[in-house]
Amino acid sequence: MLRDQEANEVKYKAAVKLLEIMLSKGLITLAEYRKIDDLNRQTFTPELAEVYVQ
Repeated sequence: MLRDQEANEVKYKAAVKLLEIMLSKGLITLAEYRKIDDLNRQTFTPELAEVYVQ
């Protein structure tokens, strides 16, 4: 995995963690979580995107 790909993986996982926190605190709905997560996967294009799909 190249350095840029690794950076994208880390950024994506950080974004997921923040979304999970926001969801658990009721700041976003599950539908919003899924929509934002989809946008994050398009933005960060993590190599393991298929693994992350929920």
